[in-house]
Amino acid sequence: MQFINPSQKKKSILLEDQQSNMSTTAARLIKPALYGYFRSSCSWRVRIAFALKGIEYEQKPVNLIKDGGQQLTDQFKAINPMQQVPAVTIDGIILSQSLAIIQYIEETRPEPRLLPVDPKQRAQVRIICDIIAAGIQPLQNLYVLQKIGAEKVQWAQHFINRGFEALEPILKQTAGKYCVGDEISMADICLVPQVYNAERFKVDMSQFPTIKRLNQTLIEIDAFKVTHPSCQPDTPDDLRA
Repeated sequence: MQFINPSQKKKSILLEDQQSNMSTTAARLIKPALYGYFRSSCSWRVRIAFALKGIEYEQKPVNLIKDGGQQLTDQFKAINPMQQVPAVTIDGIILSQSLAIIQYIEETRPEPRLLPVDPKQRAQVRIICDIIAAGIQPLQNLYVLQKIGAEKVQWAQHFINRGFEALEPILKQTAGKYCVGDEISMADICLVPQVYNAERFKVDMSQFPTIKRLNQTLIEIDAFKVTHPSCQPDTPDDLRA
């Protein structure tokens, strides 16, 4: 049996830790890249998070319409097997799903925070995020609407209205200046792009005064302005602000 000197083992562990730290540091020096689409609400969420955190990143547009959808190519499938945007390369890894991306950014770059310190408020933020990200947006995304066909506007209106009817009374209880209290959170990051979708599909926002008020406050903030679909690298000229 080979005897391993404890001091040698400790040095080996320290060396591995140093190499790992160096690798992580090197990966951090590479600017994150966002694969997204100007009008994708999920991509917009990630753009807002990057802007709020002050993180510089590269945009790699994926046109969801052109050539039948660039997200359906083998090249993009290698980046995200689900063939959806957004996807992000960051710190040497590839991430998909907007909330997972935002939570990774929050955990690795915690300031300014996007989740409240108070556990109850954190739960409220997550409830709002899930209502939007799981209960509203997936039912009116491009893939679903393409399957619905001629009735797509009525379909989108129905499910946005249904979700907002649930969200409005919740926000009446949780909102201060923003969705939960007086600090911007992941809930606000989810809300604004969903209101943009509602307006695209001609939803009557007068039914939802709390949602409307919060959105009007948030869209005046620089991080929401500069990431708006009307001013992205892949925004068509006729849709530019």
